[in-house]
Amino acid sequence: QVQLVESGGGLVQAGGSLRLSCAASGDIVSINTMAWYRQAPGKERELVADINNGGSSYYANSVKGRFSMSRDNAKNTLYLQMSSLKPEDTAMYYCAASNDYRLNGRLDEYEYWGQGTQVTVSS
Repeated sequence: QVQLVESGGGLVQAGGSLRLSCAASGDIVSINTMAWYRQAPGKERELVADINNGGSSYYANSVKGRFSMSRDNAKNTLYLQMSSLKPEDTAMYYCAASNDYRLNGRLDEYEYWGQGTQVTVSS
């Protein structure tokens, strides 16, 4: 089993920045892909970005150039640096992980999920 815990969400003004963290524990050697998803009220959960152990990463068009993922393997932590935030980025952000190699993975392809961290961008 894998446990994922997100942190770093909060309230920020439009144009600001936040860095989300996802700390993984448990059977982390089995993880080959990690991802960030988000879900706004009344909307479906959507993929923000994912990265696999082959070094490939995918970013949704809506965040490309503004968001960037990085990993600290020593801390078993995945980060999402978010810049130039917009009100439409307001959502609950979830970390997800898969035992398989994914790129632009589907929602149902991720076996493990965190509880989420809320990001609110004010205009």
